[in-house]
Amino acid sequence: MLHPNYSYSILASSIALACASPALAQSADGALPEVIVTGYRTSDGQLQSTRAGGYIAAPLLDTPFSVHVLSQAMIQDLRLRQSSDAMKFDASVNEAYNAVGYAEQFSIRGFALDNASGYRKDGFAIPGDASIPLENKERIEILKGVAGFQAGFAAPGGIVNYVSKRPTAAPLRSAVVELSERGTLYGAADLGGMTGDRQFGYRINVAGERLRSYIKGADGERQFVSGAFDWQLTPQALLQLDLDYQHKSQLSAPGFQLTNGSDLPRGVGADLMLNDQPWARPVDTRNGNLGLRFAYQLSAAWRATLSANRHEFRRDDYTAFPAGCGALYPGYCANGDYDVYDYQSAGEAKSLRGLQALLNGSFSAAGLRHEFAAGLSSAERRDYYGDYVYELVGSSNLFHPRLTGHSANNTGAAIWRRSDKESAAFAQDIVALSDRLKLHLGLRQLQIQRSRFDGPGYTHSYLLPSLALVLKPLQNWSLYGAYSQGVEHGGSAPFGTANQNQVLDPAKSRQIEVGVKAELSRELSISAAAFRIEKPLEYTDSNNSYVSNGDAVHTGLELAAHGKLSSQLSMGASLTALHARQHNTGLAALDDKRVTNVPDLKSTIYLDYALAQVRGLHLNGSWQYAGSKAFSPDNSVTVPGYAVLNLGARYATSLGGTATTLRFNVDNALDKFYWRDVTQSLGGYLFPGASRTYKLSAQFDF
Repeated sequence: MLHPNYSYSILASSIALACASPALAQSADGALPEVIVTGYRTSDGQLQSTRAGGYIAAPLLDTPFSVHVLSQAMIQDLRLRQSSDAMKFDASVNEAYNAVGYAEQFSIRGFALDNASGYRKDGFAIPGDASIPLENKERIEILKGVAGFQAGFAAPGGIVNYVSKRPTAAPLRSAVVELSERGTLYGAADLGGMTGDRQFGYRINVAGERLRSYIKGADGERQFVSGAFDWQLTPQALLQLDLDYQHKSQLSAPGFQLTNGSDLPRGVGADLMLNDQPWARPVDTRNGNLGLRFAYQLSAAWRATLSANRHEFRRDDYTAFPAGCGALYPGYCANGDYDVYDYQSAGEAKSLRGLQALLNGSFSAAGLRHEFAAGLSSAERRDYYGDYVYELVGSSNLFHPRLTGHSANNTGAAIWRRSDKESAAFAQDIVALSDRLKLHLGLRQLQIQRSRFDGPGYTHSYLLPSLALVLKPLQNWSLYGAYSQGVEHGGSAPFGTANQNQVLDPAKSRQIEVGVKAELSRELSISAAAFRIEKPLEYTDSNNSYVSNGDAVHTGLELAAHGKLSSQLSMGASLTALHARQHNTGLAALDDKRVTNVPDLKSTIYLDYALAQVRGLHLNGSWQYAGSKAFSPDNSVTVPGYAVLNLGARYATSLGGTATTLRFNVDNALDKFYWRDVTQSLGGYLFPGASRTYKLSAQFDF
């Protein structure tokens, strides 16, 4: 583990190195390149290829799926410091038990992502049990409706893929310093380049952070370092290596429960900290990743790739946890009293490894052109943890906090608890039926083997097909229809249920999607998609047992537009209307009710305007709206909708010959109180959105 002072020394040294390095090429007025709100493009403005549709690279316009890409430029200009900041710009994504200081968790199209499979780095699964660092990420891909054939085991709503930065052709020396919230201090450096013979390239990112959250007392620290290296062994052979390490320690902020078992909490602020006992300790996480990729160009038409990834995660989890009020559970008493539990789980560990062999190529057969890919993959995840401590130690009050004692017990030694082994063979073929019509065929043979310390495991095999047609009536327009099947791990019976910790069997899903995409200009794209996803429903029944019964049916419409409306105005807009309902449970209290924590309507819009009167000055703003959400499965309690306004500005100039960008952002500019995230986990909790926060940063490109 890096010592905090040592990590900041690394950061200071890297910034000093950046300052001493040659300047980057820049425009005549010293300004940075023009920003494209979302999407990632080449220098001539054309969309780059993506593998969102499987294992064959294709332009976004030609993919039969809904894809949203958040570029590095957007991450920088809006100061998106963590994934929860970025996900606000896609209306199909919602936060799902996203507690400050803990793991960031999301849902796509109303389906919560599995922490074991819903988050990917360069296509490989990484655990979603800690904040995923963005310093070494080139872009974030939100791949909606992608599961089964493309991703193996995953929730049917989609996955989030983080694409790593690679070495730069030109020397890169960039440093950022930032002040935000109640005194959060952040600094980072980004260094890249290649050797003179162009055979070896490097990319180094380091960051250090003193965390002072808007929630009073949720303080901590974070350190991060990463490296990515490319080695062109021969003109045909490329070897790539990337590695990173992050340490984060922060006191977590629990959510609120209903008062009196039925009412939303009143008179509380977004900055109220319930984990405020003097014996509470920070949640401490350490995670490291190692990735390796070897690609060989067999011929002009065929390429072979071998990739591997290993991720290690460690966490010590301590919380003064608020839950219930005497005989009332779940919920707090009407006067604001709540019980305090000493929760401890030290030594948690997760180890993930993945391996993939892929062959890509193209050929002609029977007068038809084929783009083809086939491969093998394997993955294994192993979980370790001890017997946790969860002991009632007293009570406190929302409005008049009281001190309590703490437990004298300690967590048991961490031992192996569960393993998941996944192996697959897959093939994809894109057949050009004509110049304007392509048939996408995909098939994955998947086997999962789960082993458990405390109960029986299982072994299952699945054949998961994917079928799509893409029609291009015009060169810049595409229409598509797609059908696919997916599979995800069964849920685990939550704490407090009669079958607590029992793991349900995997659940298979089916989905159809139709959509249209268009590039109205070289820098403006629009899209629309309609979808229907069906999967088995999991819930706690009237016998207090967690079961799989009935169906979850999510039907929705997504609209999006991204790019430049004029030479001065850029925009990004996203709207999702989602009808997520529970069916066939046999329980009147659940049938045809809304799925919890999913608004029927959500939208976001982002605008960036370059002032002609002041060269280098841009003003930006975003508006995010979410309709009401059901808190309880029977819909007896709902949470009102909200609208949040964010404002910002950036000024690109030159200071002492150094390209400098100053940025100022105000999130929740109207300081609105709202419930951003609700969950039924652990008895049901509500999380308020952040109060008004400020971010002031300076970026130096040397």
